[in-house]
Amino acid sequence: MEPRFEDVAALDVDPASARIYAEGWQSWSVTGALPLAETPYRVTLPNSLVIDCHYGSAPDEGVFRGEGLLAVDPGDGGSVHVFGAASAETAASRVPVIEARPYGGRVVIASDAPVEHTEHQGGLEAALAHWGTGFAEQAGVRLRPSPTVWCSWYQYFSQVTQEDVAENLTAMDELALPVDVVQIDDGYQAAPGDWLTSSGRFDDLPGLIRRIREHGRRAGIWIAPMIVACKSTLFAAHPEWLVTDPAGGDPVFAGDVLGDSCVALDLTHPGAAEYLADVLRTMRGWGVDYFKIDFVYAGALEGRRHEDVTGVAAYRHGLRLIREAIGPEAYLLGCGAPILPSVGMVDAMRVGPDIAAYWQNPSAHPSEPSQANATRNTVARAWQHGRFWINDPDCLMLRPEVERREDWARTVERYGGLRASSDRLRGLDEWGLETTRRLLTPAEPTPLV
Repeated sequence: MEPRFEDVAALDVDPASARIYAEGWQSWSVTGALPLAETPYRVTLPNSLVIDCHYGSAPDEGVFRGEGLLAVDPGDGGSVHVFGAASAETAASRVPVIEARPYGGRVVIASDAPVEHTEHQGGLEAALAHWGTGFAEQAGVRLRPSPTVWCSWYQYFSQVTQEDVAENLTAMDELALPVDVVQIDDGYQAAPGDWLTSSGRFDDLPGLIRRIREHGRRAGIWIAPMIVACKSTLFAAHPEWLVTDPAGGDPVFAGDVLGDSCVALDLTHPGAAEYLADVLRTMRGWGVDYFKIDFVYAGALEGRRHEDVTGVAAYRHGLRLIREAIGPEAYLLGCGAPILPSVGMVDAMRVGPDIAAYWQNPSAHPSEPSQANATRNTVARAWQHGRFWINDPDCLMLRPEVERREDWARTVERYGGLRASSDRLRGLDEWGLETTRRLLTPAEPTPLV
C-alpha cells in the first residue's frame, strides 16, 4: 500500500540552517533531526521495509518522512513548524504519513491524511515537547515509575538456559545489586507462537519464576505476541488465525526475525485472541508481573482480518487484549512497537534499535543493533519520556569486552528512563559492577525535556 499525498504547507527556509525532525514508525525506525541540506536515509532492504516502515513503503530519494509527526526548525530562532496527527483519537485508527520535500529555499509538506499544523517558539525540543504534552493528554496517558531490571538477552541471546538465569539470580544477592525484576528473554519457548512449549533449555519455567519471587524479586518475561513462526505448531494448526494478503490469500509476511520466517497473528479473530489471552493469563498465574512485548509492529501490518479494520486499529485492539489478560498492575514494556498508536497503552517503550557490543554495526544499517543507532534514537526521542511513557534506551552492557562501554553508560545515565542490566553479573569487572550498581535506579516519569 502506497500513501497518496496532498500538499499541506510550503515554508521558505534557509537550507544552510534548517533542520527536519521526522518521527519513525516504530521503536527501531530511524528517528532524529537532520539538516535540510542532508540526504535522509532511505530504506531499501525488503526485510527492513516490512519491519521499519509503515505500509512497507519508503519515500522517494531525498524526501524526509515522518510517521504521524514531522517538524521543521528554520534554525534562525524563528518559529518551529510542527505537523502532527490531528488528534490521538484519529491516530488510533490511522497514523498520517507526512513528508517534507526540499526545493532549494523552500520545503513543501504533504500528508496522506489530515494533520494539524502548529508553530512554537523556543527551539525544536521545546516544540516537540509541547506537541507531545497535548497528544498525551488526549490519549489519556497515566504515568508510573519503572522498576530496575536484569535481562538475559544480551549475554545469552536465544541460547539462554534455566541455569543461566538461576546463576545470575544468586549473583544479584551476593553482589547486592538493586534488581527489582528478573526478566527471562527469548529462548524459553519452542518457537514464536508456541509460547507454552519449552525450547528444552527450561525444565521448569514456573518453578524458576517461583524461585525468583522467593528471592524477593519480581519475575518478568519476554514475548512476541503478534508474530507466528512458520515452523511453529501454531502456524500449522491454525492458518485461519493469520493475517492474509487480500489479493492472494497467503499469510502476511512479518519479517525474517529471531532466525525464523514469521507472519502476523490476527488478534481480531476470537480464536487467536483467546489463545493469546490464555497464554498471558497462564504466565500471570505463574507469578509473572512484568511483560516485555516485542516485534509488535506485526500487529499493525495491513491485510485481511476476521474484522474489517485498519492495521493500526487491529494493533490497538491487540494491546487492549494484552492489558486485560495481564491486569492493570502488571508492568508492560513495548518494543518494536509503532510509536503513536502505543501512546496511552504501555507503561514503558523502547525508543531505539537494540544495543550491541560494538559501536557501529558492520552493515551500517541505521536500524540494526549498535550503540551508535541506539544512541541516535535515544537522544532524538528524549522528549517522549515523562509524557508518553517511561523511555527505554535499552540495556546496560558493561562487561569488559563491550566497545565504548563508558559512552553507553553515560548515554543511559543522561537519557535513560527504564534501567536494565544485561551482563553475566559475575563477568563484570570492578568498573562494570560499580557502574551497574550505581545506574540501576527506578525511573520516575519526570520529563527530560
